Amino acid sequence: MARYLIVTADDFGIHESVNEAVEQASRAGTLSAASLMVTAHAAKDAVRRALTLPDLRVGLHVVLADGESALDASLIPEIADTEGRMHGDMFRRAVRFFFKPAARRQLEAEIRAQFAAFSKTGLPLDHVNVHKHFHVHPTILSILLDVGRDYGMPAIRVPDEPVWFAVRHAGIGPGLAQALLSPWIMLMKHRLRRAGIFHNDKIFGIAGSGAIDEANLLAILARLPAGVSEIYLHPATQSGSAIAASMSGYRHAEELEALSSPRVRAALDAAGFRGGYAEVRDSLTAHRS
Repeated sequence: MARYLIVTADDFGIHESVNEAVEQASRAGTLSAASLMVTAHAAKDAVRRALTLPDLRVGLHVVLADGESALDASLIPEIADTEGRMHGDMFRRAVRFFFKPAARRQLEAEIRAQFAAFSKTGLPLDHVNVHKHFHVHPTILSILLDVGRDYGMPAIRVPDEPVWFAVRHAGIGPGLAQALLSPWIMLMKHRLRRAGIFHNDKIFGIAGSGAIDEANLLAILARLPAGVSEIYLHPATQSGSAIAASMSGYRHAEELEALSSPRVRAALDAAGFRGGYAEVRDSLTAHRS
């Protein structure tokens, strides 16, 4: 089976230095796609740059935790504070989404508002994912499928990371945690297949989030499995809390250096077909025909 690869930058729009890194990596030919946070303060700058980058495919990075809402705070009191901030307490938020009808209604309204904001950018929608992979939650996934249908959502990221990578970067605990997620991941893939939504087979970047340097990228590419893989990073020209308070330990600049590395570019070129989700889907379909 052939290998297909999508290399994505997450958090596009969160900060101008992230946007600059995305532009640099796209022009260097190593970055396939970026996931746009439409509510972030530098989103307009990100869109402006993306419109000048013919090889960059842009998707929607839905924010439902640790970020700003698209709707006015008064409309979504169950999911945001009075300033429109959706906090990072994901366990309590997940329970609320599951059990409270009012929270689910507001969640759907917020997700729809973010899709609508993306549609106004003029950028073709390449894919959809959710900040911190919150769409593993079945309620969020259901809403994404319902709302996404109205906006022509073509693909969704599945956070199915190989256990070997999780163990290598974060130890046995996260490796076991990834293994325990397997039933939810299998259910997620089943639901996406039934809905006719394209998705990746594997992903790399969860365990090493904010630390995918040149050595890590080369290690991934050396063991890239058959099928559709996505590698996601958080490149920027600055690092850590300069980007966001919750990213104090992230090595954004090292990830940009990795994407600028000639060794990485050579390994990427040898890895197999590379592009955005739409290009990979079309190539895979043509290969199977």
